[in-house]
Amino acid sequence: MTESATLFNRLALIGTGLIGSSIARAARAQGVAREIVATARSAATRRRVAELGLADQVVENNAAAVEGADLVIVCVPVGACGAVAAEIGPHLARGAIVSDVGSVKSAVVRDMAPHVPAGVHFVPAHPVAGTENSGPDAGFAALFVGRWCILTPPEGADPAAVERLAAFWRALGANVETMPAAHHDLVLAITSHLPHLIAYTIVGTADEFAEVTRSEVLKFSAGGFRDFTRIAASDPTMWRDVFLANKDAVLEMLGTFNEDLAQLARAIRRGDGDALFAHFARTRAIRRGIVEIGQDSPAPDFGRPHPDLPLAPLPRPYAASDDD
Repeated sequence: MTESATLFNRLALIGTGLIGSSIARAARAQGVAREIVATARSAATRRRVAELGLADQVVENNAAAVEGADLVIVCVPVGACGAVAAEIGPHLARGAIVSDVGSVKSAVVRDMAPHVPAGVHFVPAHPVAGTENSGPDAGFAALFVGRWCILTPPEGADPAAVERLAAFWRALGANVETMPAAHHDLVLAITSHLPHLIAYTIVGTADEFAEVTRSEVLKFSAGGFRDFTRIAASDPTMWRDVFLANKDAVLEMLGTFNEDLAQLARAIRRGDGDALFAHFARTRAIRRGIVEIGQDSPAPDFGRPHPDLPLAPLPRPYAASDDD
């Protein structure tokens, strides 16, 4: 660990699921904190964090985790952030930075800010990265590389503290953007929350259909349905809290989506191939744009590995017969 790389003396992680454990791994790999302290709600998770060596200390409660920490990152579902802030508030060190990783920001600001004492810097954040897996074993150090981390500092936040947190996320490989919490929630409603809601709905509908032909639905899952099942396998507690916390923005985007869906249904019903082609061409261009800016792989089938073609026995040499 070099002096120049060290940004914080003590990093406290409250929650060590996919995001928390990935932060621990990346922070350790980059040497951005002299000491990492972690905690988790369940004793089983704390034991696993210790077994994996993700932190220098694994403590039993949130108050103990934040003692003396100059960076505290709350990595719990957004519905639990307020209670955690109330618990750790009296134990936060003056000058410390408190942040989070939630996919909703306005609700987090509302629930956490009242419990952050004077002299402590509150800078909410959202690393826009993840997988469908959860738990400390699911994390990996490269999760944030090339992804975006959005900071939503409240009005009056200390610019130096915001920049220090931005430097932390850049050290973990992320690109950093700053925006108001309300704007973040509107953007993420369409780019993340609505797609998850649609995925949960489609997979649930297929499950109802599968009561008749379950084996066929599972066996012949085409690429589109298969990708929806991956999204729909995400942590149900986290996503329950996201939809409840960002309900206004999600409902607004859902209303727009329903209008667009009705237009497509009308085009199909009327046999309007031109309208369908124009819509599909526009959305295809959006996909290409995402690949061009490095937010997904251009590899065929999204880079999934495929088994090799089995080697077939060589054909027997052709031999002319008397009948030729």
